[in-house]
Amino acid sequence: MTAETSQTLDRGLRVLKLLADTDHGLTVTELSNKLGVNRTVVYRLLATLEQHALVRRDLGGRARVGLGVLRLGRQVHPLVREAALPALRALAEDIGATAHLTLVDGTEALAVAVVEPTWTDYHVAYRAGFRHPLDRGAAGRAILTARQPGQEDAPGYTLTHGELEAGASGAAAPLIGVTGVEGSVGVVMLADSVPERVGPRVVDAAREVADALR
Repeated sequence: MTAETSQTLDRGLRVLKLLADTDHGLTVTELSNKLGVNRTVVYRLLATLEQHALVRRDLGGRARVGLGVLRLGRQVHPLVREAALPALRALAEDIGATAHLTLVDGTEALAVAVVEPTWTDYHVAYRAGFRHPLDRGAAGRAILTARQPGQEDAPGYTLTHGELEAGASGAAAPLIGVTGVEGSVGVVMLADSVPERVGPRVVDAAREVADALR
């Protein structure tokens, strides 16, 4: 038996998804054509979404995603962090290095979950909330690599040394197949190079986190 759904809510969510997929906004006519509904319906949907700051319209009348989605987005990180922690704990304990989940935040990589190993004498101190450019460090580079086409034969992980902290090496693998989430799972360790088994292990952990988020 199919559950009852709200047609109006469904259309409103589709509007947000359409606007999120464009950098230049959409006109009422464009939204009307994409949704297959008349302009009056679109006007009502936009007016409602504007009241909640989820949509804004510029002087030219083009609708764009509003700042209200940022308040909703802040609540996503705790949910993502909770889902990722079991895999991160297992990774940190297995490798003996600090494990982290990193998500894209604009042009930066943002660490949203960090787990340190419990049995090592020393390890790299890393904290949730740490930011760095996407093109520096294994976590960001893994994400950028995943954006490029033709990566089928690639090892699936990225290794770096000394890019974010002198003497520290990192390994990270991107999250694959998670709608609306762009990120990576990785480890950072005080070493001149990353041991051979770490890369594949990080890929496995990224797959576990992706499965938990689907």
